[in-house]
Amino acid sequence: MTGCATRPAAPIQINLVGMNDFHGHLDATKFDYTSAAQPRDGARSPPQLAGGIDNIAAALQAWRRDDPSLLVVGAGDLIGASPAMSSMWADEPSLQALTMAGLFASSVGNHEFDKGRAELLRQQNGGCVSIVPERACQFAPNFKGAGFTYLAANVLDSATGKPFLPAYRIADVKGVKVGFIGAVLKDAASVVLASGIVGLSFVDEADAINAVIPDMRAKGASVFVVLIHEGGSTSEPFDKPDCTELKGPIVGIVKRLDPAIRLIVSGHTHKGFQCKVDGRTVTQAEMGGHVLSRIALTVDPATSAVLDIGVKNVVVKPGQYPPHEAVAAYLKAARARSEQALARPLARVSARTIGRKATPAGESAIGDLIADAMLNATRAHGVKIAFMNAGGIRKDLDVGENMVASYGQVQIVVPFGNTMVAMDLTGAQIRALLEQQWVRPGAAEDSILQISNGFSYTWNPAAPRGARVVPGSLMLNGRALDDASSYRIVANNFLAEGGDNFPVFKDAPNKFDTQVRDFDVLVEYLVKMDKAGTPFGLNMPAGRIQIVK
Repeated sequence: MTGCATRPAAPIQINLVGMNDFHGHLDATKFDYTSAAQPRDGARSPPQLAGGIDNIAAALQAWRRDDPSLLVVGAGDLIGASPAMSSMWADEPSLQALTMAGLFASSVGNHEFDKGRAELLRQQNGGCVSIVPERACQFAPNFKGAGFTYLAANVLDSATGKPFLPAYRIADVKGVKVGFIGAVLKDAASVVLASGIVGLSFVDEADAINAVIPDMRAKGASVFVVLIHEGGSTSEPFDKPDCTELKGPIVGIVKRLDPAIRLIVSGHTHKGFQCKVDGRTVTQAEMGGHVLSRIALTVDPATSAVLDIGVKNVVVKPGQYPPHEAVAAYLKAARARSEQALARPLARVSARTIGRKATPAGESAIGDLIADAMLNATRAHGVKIAFMNAGGIRKDLDVGENMVASYGQVQIVVPFGNTMVAMDLTGAQIRALLEQQWVRPGAAEDSILQISNGFSYTWNPAAPRGARVVPGSLMLNGRALDDASSYRIVANNFLAEGGDNFPVFKDAPNKFDTQVRDFDVLVEYLVKMDKAGTPFGLNMPAGRIQIVK
């Protein structure tokens, strides 16, 4: 009698969907992209509407019909810097809609910390005790919290030395235990409000991720996926398979990860890519829900070895799939509630668009407007100069043909709800502050501060970093700044705590937080200008910042 061999079990396919940097974009928005299917030197596709939580949920519903075990995971910044429909309600509609769409887990991003650790815990666990009581639980009472799990292996509670949030979450998918590990960029502390993260430390991403692998193995995990809010960029199309030109911080992190980790879902840089780094797959799905990463892991059921990883970045197109009725109804209700509150006309302006496009010197029309509004709101505190960080300006003020700005249009420009903080700086400190625009350890790029009317200076792009401000060019109301004299200035509370890598602000004396928020400051100024018969509307920046030609 001959023995019969046991037939090897067929490989298992585990299907995932990755998303990142949703930023509360409940509605579809325009997406201008170049596909791998298009010639790079050919005509580009025109911008098209993409994303929208209703369309995302419809796509996920359709894909789950093919595989009910499909898991949806995120790589942070799902909320924060959000459009008005989400931010005016403390981002609760976005968290609820993502829960309804079936999100399983996500790493935290830096924007999850916009309102601090306590608010993030409330958004995760539910409740109405909030740093923003005028927004929390206003959309619906008794907010229950996100139905998915935020992960943060490298954000430690200084009191315990342990992760502030769960480091990982394990799912049993078709008999295979898949472990998802979350992390955020280790430099997150430099881009969030310092007072909101007291007692937290952000440690090396790769070290923190690798450290939890043994514990996950002990709990049966055999396939490991990293969800990380850190990224890179490539000149290759967002949907080019196995791209090879990825650059940025994520590359160095990936190269140091435990060999068992084969898939990394990234975020933060708002780029779309599906790349290979040292044989591992690294994905990112653009931002705002425009793109989703469809990921298929082929796993050997006998050994749990990952045999293959296939990725396809797909555009989320409106109407492509039958609607997810519950999410579509929820979005309709959110629109109605928000439009009623935000559609109220506010003030006339004299330009259809007051934009973020900067001059070669780094100045923008919307930056001029916001800095002037900040100065106007704080003159009573003796303020002479206002500074605004460009990263805090999220959209153009685009009012359309009627030339009347609404509350909603203003709110989306400055969605963070930062407060105005007055402080004192000497002329020498102001010059040092301006030099920090080009000397920013831990920052990916230069950042030119926007400045208020009456203040001006010139800088030389050919000069070394740290010595670019032209001597004698700093002027305030026609007079040169004196190095030894003290000047009252204002910045938002994010900058005032040294955010965005501007430590001069952090060390400034005589700080006073006015508790007046940026949105209210901008509203007050636009109304004031309208009533005075001189509505604001620079089509071009005012020329306060100049460069040596």
